[in-house]
Amino acid sequence: MWVVRVRIGVVSHSSARSGAVAFWTELPRDGRWLLSTVVVQFFGRGLTLPFTIIYLHEVRGFSLGLSGTLMGLIAVVGLAVTGPAGALVDRFGARRVVLVGLLMGIAGLALLAFATVPVVAGVALCLFGVQLGVAWPAINALVATVVSGDLRQRYYGVNFALLNLGIGVGGVVGGFLVDVERPGTFVAAFLVNAATFAAPVGVLLGPLRGLHGRAARPDDDGAARVGYLAILRRPEVLWLTGLALLASFVGYGQMEGGFPAFARQAAQVSTRMVGFAFVVNTVVIVAAQFWVMNRARGRRRTRVLAVMAGVWAVAWLVLGTTGLVPGGLAAAAGVLVFHGVFGLGETLLQSALPALTNDMAPDHLRGRYNAVNSGAFQAGTIAGPIVAGFLLQHHLAGGFIAVVVAGCAALAGTALALERRVTPHVNGVQAPALR
Repeated sequence: MWVVRVRIGVVSHSSARSGAVAFWTELPRDGRWLLSTVVVQFFGRGLTLPFTIIYLHEVRGFSLGLSGTLMGLIAVVGLAVTGPAGALVDRFGARRVVLVGLLMGIAGLALLAFATVPVVAGVALCLFGVQLGVAWPAINALVATVVSGDLRQRYYGVNFALLNLGIGVGGVVGGFLVDVERPGTFVAAFLVNAATFAAPVGVLLGPLRGLHGRAARPDDDGAARVGYLAILRRPEVLWLTGLALLASFVGYGQMEGGFPAFARQAAQVSTRMVGFAFVVNTVVIVAAQFWVMNRARGRRRTRVLAVMAGVWAVAWLVLGTTGLVPGGLAAAAGVLVFHGVFGLGETLLQSALPALTNDMAPDHLRGRYNAVNSGAFQAGTIAGPIVAGFLLQHHLAGGFIAVVVAGCAALAGTALALERRVTPHVNGVQAPALR
């Protein structure tokens, strides 16, 4: 359980001031437009996110190991393009890079809808990997140029809640829509997912066409030429990179690959139940994000991340128990509980990690710093589906859970090690408030 120490008088006054209406009022115009399409875009993502590996394995007939490897291509390509994307953000502005990524995503999803052989599916997933690879450094950098200070940290949290609202609603619709006996339902889901990406494209080409998302470079030419090697020589960046890698391996990499495969193969629940699990995840995130976000303000972000690792370990242990009672009500309940607990951990992650990264980064290098963080996430998601696919294909469900829980323990230790290497400002606290 996360026990929070509350300073007298802080929470009672801040809860009302930090609610959704107050937050929206404080946002500048550009920030409101950026948030306006999040639910629409990620509704489409929710239609396909829980079911992609099921689509590849059960609809297109690829082996589970091959399906996991194909899913890993998303992260491989994402990792390959993340570095150049960060440099392009700093040079040309985040808006242009986001637009290119969205167009690649539309092409990849449309192609994946009709992929009946592994090569075509691989090309489609590579195109989608480009979108994911550029999205993190570009969008986070774009947001950081629009909002600053405490409002920036809250923005990342609210954005995450809206993102998950879209995914959750999409997951509900997808759970009713897709059917492994009717391949056309999966085709429709991927095409709708592609269409929803047009919403942010329209906003970036319309109301936000004047937003470049690029910070002015310093007068010092040497500072302007700082590259990735110089950034990675900073000890705090190395520890943050390791933290992001572990978080992606035990978190989102397994959410897309390990969880659906475990739920189907070990827990033996239906695809509809997998979709409902994502709904539970969404409800928890949307309901808890403001509560968690407000209580994370002024707290050490590294401590928040360590608690998140503990919450995730509990979630994976709960999922592991479903493999002991497959196919029944207990397994279905365990799958739902897993996603609820996991969602609580996600609210902690989004209340700490993006702000930690962007407060650590100088303005003119924000694209590169976000690219380093994104690259670490992509590296973790390369390993995640591949490890899950291998272990589960060889009926090592218990080994899969053990590996993920051990990763959570390593994640908590990394967060505490990072704490000793960042300033109080970067860690989300003011110097006088340190204990």
